[in-house]
Amino acid sequence: MSTHSGITADHLRSVIIERLQAQHVEIEDLSAGCGQMFEVVIVSPIFEGKRLLARHKTVNEALKEEISKVHAFTQKSFTPEEWEKKKAQ
Repeated sequence: MSTHSGITADHLRSVIIERLQAQHVEIEDLSAGCGQMFEVVIVSPIFEGKRLLARHKTVNEALKEEISKVHAFTQKSFTPEEWEKKKAQ
């Protein structure tokens, strides 16, 4: 039985950009390449006016199929303006 989820960082990146209109995406595979644990940063204008919980729900719904195949998925979501402020810190 394979322990690889079939989900890769590259696949996640393309799906996030396509489905969430992301302008910037950072993905770290914390499972040493087996695709079981991902930590992602998503910067998208679709997060404008949404609180943290609504942002997470938006991401979870958009990536429902992918998230169901991995063991752990951690997300941080920012609007472009928030991301620029964070980078300036």
